[in-house]
Amino acid sequence: MGRLRGVRRRRGRDAARGLGEVTSESRGVGSRAPRGIRRATTNASEPDIEEPYNRALRGIARIAVALAATGAALVAAGYRLGPERFWALAFVEYLPYPIHLLPALAAVLLSLALGPLWRVAALLALGLVVWGVMGFELHQGDPRDGRVALRVMTYNIKSHLAAARPGGYDRLAREIASHAPDIVVVQDGAEPSARRQFGPGSIAAIFGERLGYRYSSGQFTIASRHPLRDCAPGVAAPALSSDAWVHCVVDVGATAIDLYDVHLRTPRQGLNAARSDAPGGVDDWEQNVAVRLAQAHDLARALGAATRPVIVGGDLNAPEPSLAVRTLLASGLRDAFSGAGVGFGYTYGHALRPGFSFLRLDHVLVGPKIGVAGCRAGGAAGSEHRPVIADLWIPAGAQG
Repeated sequence: MGRLRGVRRRRGRDAARGLGEVTSESRGVGSRAPRGIRRATTNASEPDIEEPYNRALRGIARIAVALAATGAALVAAGYRLGPERFWALAFVEYLPYPIHLLPALAAVLLSLALGPLWRVAALLALGLVVWGVMGFELHQGDPRDGRVALRVMTYNIKSHLAAARPGGYDRLAREIASHAPDIVVVQDGAEPSARRQFGPGSIAAIFGERLGYRYSSGQFTIASRHPLRDCAPGVAAPALSSDAWVHCVVDVGATAIDLYDVHLRTPRQGLNAARSDAPGGVDDWEQNVAVRLAQAHDLARALGAATRPVIVGGDLNAPEPSLAVRTLLASGLRDAFSGAGVGFGYTYGHALRPGFSFLRLDHVLVGPKIGVAGCRAGGAAGSEHRPVIADLWIPAGAQG
């Protein structure tokens, strides 16, 4: 009897032990399945078309990023060489900046679905557009170094438009007064048609009593709180309009300065011709560019003969990368906004269909003897052009 009970106990323990082993094996199969089995099970539940679809989308994204980067690089390189060397690029130079910016921003968004190299390429393209094409600037300006402060303002006032609308001259006067300039150089201030219709004295009211020294010739007026002397229109080369600039000597204390008020040929007719008549319009556009370049070369020759510190202000009808502006810079000048501006400094475009400024056509240029503390664009209410206001440092005692 005792022996039978012992046999039963051993059989029970063996059965329990076997049941435990089976349970353990069952757990191992359920909770620790090989990774390959789990992945195969998961992937088997996904649609077969998803992976080719994703590959196609990534391919499209790569093409878009590559095109945006290539386009930005080509335009930036063309701007470095000079847009006027290629008629199509010279035309593109006057287009609103969203045409360049939006593709670059789209490339950055698309690159987020790609690898790191594509993201870097998209960011480089955006940088080329913002800095190389749109002209973003970020500068602190020059130190004073014992020099005299002088605020110069250039303003294409479009007087014929101001005279044709109620309160037009009051808006111009408020804009000028709000910046308290020491010198204002004005373009489109007394066009013949406007003089005949509204009289020659109407522009004088916009300067106020502070700017008591004045010189006018044709469309140009210079108003200053410092004495002006030896003023005269520019002498143009044959076949060029003489109405491209005027010159005065300004005596700022003991310092004599050569001041130029400039207005180069407008691109409006050439742009309209190129848009409306493709074959003949290109010839008209190239002729328009050639006249503007010839005027710039003519002015550069006059600047090369200057012996005093030089300030040039005006509507150059060209962005800084253009060969017209670079011709003047090559004479030893520098752009005040490029040396001490922050942002884009756009002065033109707000009166056109886009409704915002997108071109920097108006400039203050200075010679190497003059420092630049700051430079900015003014308001849009007074004219189709925003003014440019430059705070300059003038050397003391440069008599001439």
